[in-house]
Amino acid sequence: MSSPKPVKPKARLPRGFRDRGAAEIMAEQKMLATIRSVYESYGFDPLETPAFEYTDALGKFLPDVDRPNEGVFSLKDDDEQWMSLRYDLTAPLARHVAANFQHLAKPFRRYQVGSVWRNEKPGPGRYREFTQFDADTVGSASASADAELLMMLSDTLEALGLKRGDYIVKLNNRKLLDGVLEASGVALEDRVRRGIVLRAIDKIDRLGVDGVSALLGEGRKDDSGDFTKGAGLSADQAHRILAFVAPDAADEDAHLRQIGTLVGSSAIGAAGLNELEQIVRLLQACGYGPDRVLFDTGVVRGLDYYTGAVFEAQLTFPIKNEDGEEVVFGSVAGGGRYDDLVARFTGQQVPATGVSIGVSRLMSALASRGLMTAAVSPLVVVTVFDKAEAAASFAMVQELRAAGIRAEAYVGNGKMGDQFKYADKRGAAIAVIEGGDERARGEVTLKDLALGTELAKSVESRAEWVANREAQKSVPRSGLVAEVKAMLKGRA
Repeated sequence: MSSPKPVKPKARLPRGFRDRGAAEIMAEQKMLATIRSVYESYGFDPLETPAFEYTDALGKFLPDVDRPNEGVFSLKDDDEQWMSLRYDLTAPLARHVAANFQHLAKPFRRYQVGSVWRNEKPGPGRYREFTQFDADTVGSASASADAELLMMLSDTLEALGLKRGDYIVKLNNRKLLDGVLEASGVALEDRVRRGIVLRAIDKIDRLGVDGVSALLGEGRKDDSGDFTKGAGLSADQAHRILAFVAPDAADEDAHLRQIGTLVGSSAIGAAGLNELEQIVRLLQACGYGPDRVLFDTGVVRGLDYYTGAVFEAQLTFPIKNEDGEEVVFGSVAGGGRYDDLVARFTGQQVPATGVSIGVSRLMSALASRGLMTAAVSPLVVVTVFDKAEAAASFAMVQELRAAGIRAEAYVGNGKMGDQFKYADKRGAAIAVIEGGDERARGEVTLKDLALGTELAKSVESRAEWVANREAQKSVPRSGLVAEVKAMLKGRA
C-alpha cells in the first residue's frame, strides 16, 4: 500500500497581513529616524515593551467595545494564562509604569516605535498589523504637557517635509463632551451607550451629520445593507450633541458661547473649557497658532480611556487611491490625556498624556507627495569568472566595502551572461569583471549597467550594441576603488 502524498501548504498570506519590499522598508527607516530625532530633541527617551501582554493588562479599553474578546489576537500560555498581541503601545506603557513606578523619574517621558495588531475586519489600506510611533508623558497633570505634545507633533510633520497648510492638528477636550453628555441626560457611568456615542461622533467626517444623527438614534444601515445599532438617544439629546460636534455658529466666539450653553452647569464641562484655554494660550505664546493647531469640537477619539485633551493630525491636501480617485484620508496621528489608565493596576490615579503617529498611513500620504523616498546606496556586483578563483572576487568586494561602497560578490551558479542578468535585476550600478586575460594584464573591467541600459534603447541591432564600448572600461586593478568611486559620483 502506497503512502499518502504529503500535503503541500499553500503559499498564502493571512487576511489583513502583507509582505513589504526593500523600497518601502528603506523609506520607513528614513521616516522613523526623522521622527526619532524630533522626539529625542524634546527630551524623550526610548522604551521597548514585548509584543505580547497578559490580556487582563490590556483590560476593557479594547479598540471596539462591541467585540471585547475579538478585538485582539489571543492565545493561552503553558500556565493557562491568556496573552494577547498588543493593540497599541499605550496599554503596555501603563503596565510598565505601574510595575516600575517607584523607580521612574516623574514625569516619565518615553517614546516607542513598534508593530501593533488589531483583530478587525481588513479592507483597502486597512491592515491587521501596522506600525505606530508614540511619545508619552506620565506623571504630569499640567496642561503644558499636552501643549508640548501638540508642538512636537507639528514639528515632526514639518520635519518630514510637510509645509504649513499641508496639515492641521485639531484639538478638543473630552471633558467638554462629557459635560454635554451629562447635560443631555447620558450618564457617564453608562459605558456601553457612551461608547456608541463616542464612536458615532468620531465618524462625522466620513458619515456627515445625517449619518451620525442616525447612529445617535436607532441606528444606521450602510451601503452594503449592514445595520449598526445606535445609541437610542431621543431627538433632543441627539440634537444637543450634534450642536456640540457640528456647530452652526458664525465665528469662534459664538462657538465658545454655544459650548458654554450646551455644557450648562456641568462641573466637568467647565474644567474642560479651562484646560483648553490653558493649552491654547501656551501654544499661541510659542508660535503655534490656528494655522498649525486648531480647536475643533468634532475631534473625540474613539478609545474610551481618554479623559481630557484629545487631538488628531489631518492632512489638508488631496490624496488619490489606487484607482486615481481623490479620497478623504483621515487622521495620520492622534492622542490625548488618559489619567485613569495606570490606576487600573495601582488604584492610584497617575496623570498621563501621549501622541501616536500611524507610520504606515502617514508614509503612504507622504509618498503621494514624493516626500518619502529613500535613496539606497548604489550596489556594485563583482562577477566570478572562474569559481576556482572566487577568492579574488571576494578580495575586491572587501576593498570596496572598506571604502564605504555597497558591494557583493556573485555567489550563484550562473555563467557570465546570467551574472549580468542578476546584476541588472538587483538594480546594480556597476558590474566588475576580472577574467584570465584581465588578470594577466593586471586590469579589471567595469561595466556601467545604468548607462548600458540607456544606450541599449538607442541601438538597432545586437552587432551595434556589442560594438558600442562606451558603457564599460578597463582600468588597472590597483585603481579599482578610485575608478568605481568616480563612476558612482558621475552617476549621482
